[in-house]
Amino acid sequence: MHTEEKAEKNSRRFKIIRLCIFLSGLSVFAQLYLFQPLLPLVAGHFKTSVGDSSLLVSSTTIGMALGLFFFAFRADSFPRKNLMVFSLISSALLTITSAWIPSLPLLIAIGFSKGFIISGVSAVALAYLTEEVQLSAVALAISTYLSGNTIGGMSGRISATILAGEFGWRNALLMIGIESLILGMIFWKFFPESKFFNPQKTDYHLKVKQMKRLLSDSYMLRLYCTAFLLMGSFVSIYNYLTFRLEAAPFSLSHFFIAFIFLMYIFGVFGTMITSRLAMRFERKDILKSSVALMLAGLLLLMSGNIYIIIFGLGLFTLCFFAAHTMASQMTALCAKDGKSSATSIYWLFYYFGSSFLGSGTGYLLHATSWSVFIITLSFIIILCLILTSQNKSLKIE
Repeated sequence: MHTEEKAEKNSRRFKIIRLCIFLSGLSVFAQLYLFQPLLPLVAGHFKTSVGDSSLLVSSTTIGMALGLFFFAFRADSFPRKNLMVFSLISSALLTITSAWIPSLPLLIAIGFSKGFIISGVSAVALAYLTEEVQLSAVALAISTYLSGNTIGGMSGRISATILAGEFGWRNALLMIGIESLILGMIFWKFFPESKFFNPQKTDYHLKVKQMKRLLSDSYMLRLYCTAFLLMGSFVSIYNYLTFRLEAAPFSLSHFFIAFIFLMYIFGVFGTMITSRLAMRFERKDILKSSVALMLAGLLLLMSGNIYIIIFGLGLFTLCFFAAHTMASQMTALCAKDGKSSATSIYWLFYYFGSSFLGSGTGYLLHATSWSVFIITLSFIIILCLILTSQNKSLKIE
């Protein structure tokens, strides 16, 4: 039995956990999608197609998804902090190394390896928070982690573009890798060790049984499919909107287009808003409303007016992060045991959505038009809306 109390909302331990978990999200997502705004530059450098260049993003997320599958079995064998530190520092070193890689296939392979290694953070972060933090403060802690993800994704993309414009895209990779290494060292120094988790030998039979149970639970399976569809749609928009805005009738400069990633600020608002709304409304209703508004934002992206597109992108982004925050909270809280398995499966579906839909829709766009691309994504979001409408209320004791 543990005589110590879990970290309470106003305690020093909770504040340090929040800060460090925020920094971990910052590092992971600054690295994970840093190629996204550079796709036109890299495609030009290697003289390749839109779809092929997108493999730089998809290879990392496929690695992430497969890494999460691996850690779904192995995560409980390692101390939580040790695994996260290893993932943060090793991935940063791979990002630094990628600045000198001469060929696209090798760069894609490095991206895959980086995604696999960095998945160690996502595999246990939510489990750590639910184990170490008082239940009343878990939602706030998870929102902080997801805010770090959001800001990391935004700052990584914007800084990659600005640095690439000033120093070249390879030097941009080097600088972001060094920044990520510094964040990893800070995390190593200050992040508290687990008090309520002891590494244990993996019981593979138990793990398989847990995963079968989770995947046969219709409630959990709908949450997992929601993660797949939402993330696939979101990454598709941010992968290819750059190409759309560079072409006529907009013909915007690549530097200016980079600042569309400031829309991630709305994602921070989305994560913050949901943690407050969850105190007043049922989680399933917040999730369903977020997906419906996400669809509205997506349809506005068919417009030929740049201001309507900016508004639609802001709405789409805010509602995606609201829905994702809600779905990930529901996944972590609903899993009474096997939390690391439950959250790992969530991230597995999430990143498979990013990989397969993210690249698949690129080839669709190349073969058809922007309108067909948006209509296809609209059907995907409608399917997601149907799935979220089926969820029952989540009761947490």
